[in-house]
Amino acid sequence: MFVAGRPNLEDLDRILATQFGEVVTYGEVGATRGVMPNGYQHDRHEVVLGQGADVFERAIEGLRGWEAHRGAGLIVRPDVPELREGVTMVQALTLPVVSAVAACRIVYVVDEVDSFGFAYGTLPVHPEEGEEAFIVHRDPRAVVTFVITAFSRPRHALARLGGPVTRQIQLHTTRRYIDALKTFAAG
Repeated sequence: MFVAGRPNLEDLDRILATQFGEVVTYGEVGATRGVMPNGYQHDRHEVVLGQGADVFERAIEGLRGWEAHRGAGLIVRPDVPELREGVTMVQALTLPVVSAVAACRIVYVVDEVDSFGFAYGTLPVHPEEGEEAFIVHRDPRAVVTFVITAFSRPRHALARLGGPVTRQIQLHTTRRYIDALKTFAAG
């Protein structure tokens, strides 16, 4: 969904309220864990955040607090969505003339000794359809990586018409997620 200008928090809360009873707009729920489905753009971005238990714990804290999203310039509603399967949230990215409003539902959470993160899927109020996962891993040498995996395709007419511009906005936002969590984890 696109709105003129920058949405206020009340507008985003009203949009959020309309999405609680909706279902995700794609059938391949959970596919960011393994084989990505055909018919979508596939993305996988990985960056080393650092090494050691402190970096790992800070990265987890950053994901729990939605620091990657806020650091990328998104407005998130509720302020700090709980990382639990089934939680619905809305985010907005302000662009030069309009804002892209995207409703999502958390479709899985990873909470293991050496991995933590979550994935969300798109709801009807979202310019795209698909899923995106944000996972932090720690290897046996305590090297901490942040991996973003996604599959998506345009759903809204403006997203389809935007073609290459829409794709560049996606990639730019992903780079900002990575930079924000890297900065937070280095804290």
